[in-house]
Amino acid sequence: MGIRLIKISVIYLIISTLLAMYMSITENMTLSTVHSHISCLGWAMLALSGLVYHLFPELEKRVLSKIFFWLFNIGLPIMIIGVSFYFYYQSVLIKVVISIGAIPTSIGIILFAINVLIGMKSKKVLNSV
Repeated sequence: MGIRLIKISVIYLIISTLLAMYMSITENMTLSTVHSHISCLGWAMLALSGLVYHLFPELEKRVLSKIFFWLFNIGLPIMIIGVSFYFYYQSVLIKVVISIGAIPTSIGIILFAINVLIGMKSKKVLNSV
């Protein structure tokens, strides 16, 4: 799962980069919040969680890691789409869409944190220089 998370994070990195290029070319920064969410949650959070699961495979085997994976990867795209539309159509329906995505994303992050705090054991890393 660790490698899969890293690969998904690279997709978010590409999306974030393309969005940044679009905003730069058009000089329209309306979607800067969307860009930040894609970068921080999609790229950074998934890459770091992928590295953690790759370096500590015992965490990857726990049920919490699988729940995190699905909640986060289902919730985040919904939330990002909702936030994208919110800047153009500020309606209650869009806020509901954002919440539908944000709730599982947030629960997933909390479960990741619990998994790390409870399940991570000290591990010696060999330094081969």
